[in-house]
Amino acid sequence: MSRDGEEEHGHEHSENELRAEALETLLTEKGLVSSEAIDSIIRLFEEDIGPMNGAQVVARAWTDEGFRRRLLADANSAIGELDLTTMLEAPLVVVANEPSVHNVVVCTLCSCYPSGLLGISPAWYKDPSYRSRIVREPRRVLSEMGLDIEPSTEVRVWDSSAEVRYMVLPARPPGSAGWDVERLAKLVTRDSMIGTGRPRDASAVESGK
Repeated sequence: MSRDGEEEHGHEHSENELRAEALETLLTEKGLVSSEAIDSIIRLFEEDIGPMNGAQVVARAWTDEGFRRRLLADANSAIGELDLTTMLEAPLVVVANEPSVHNVVVCTLCSCYPSGLLGISPAWYKDPSYRSRIVREPRRVLSEMGLDIEPSTEVRVWDSSAEVRYMVLPARPPGSAGWDVERLAKLVTRDSMIGTGRPRDASAVESGK
């Protein structure tokens, strides 16, 4: 397990987060927007629009072995090669899933997270239960989230901080041979880059499901 619980993680709520919460409260109290509409927009940015930069990185790594090696050796430099409209908040380390290894990311002290690549962090990522339990019993937590890991597969937990952030490079899904970066990016999910889920099934995406 790769953790450093004594690093300073910074404030749990940034000034921008507090402003967003205050604005949401004001809009809902005045009846200008419903909480359901806000939740829908948040889900869109959490699960689809937000992770698009990270999806481009993963898809490029799936199609370009040289880029994959550079990404795993020096993620910030490799990502700088791509034409992405994002800023990395801290040095980034990318860890690759292999047949014998599954990686998962947490921030045990607050909610440090590579938002420039993955978008808005999900509420469960900030939850104290996830932050503590994924370290103690990662297989059980992943199973509860719908991801069962084979007993023979090693699970490695990586602890993000203000000094270093982590992102998972998931395994390329079967059935995607010959796909270009744009098509492959549609398979990449936010949760697969955190390690709590897998990429979408290629056949399902191909059929439009």
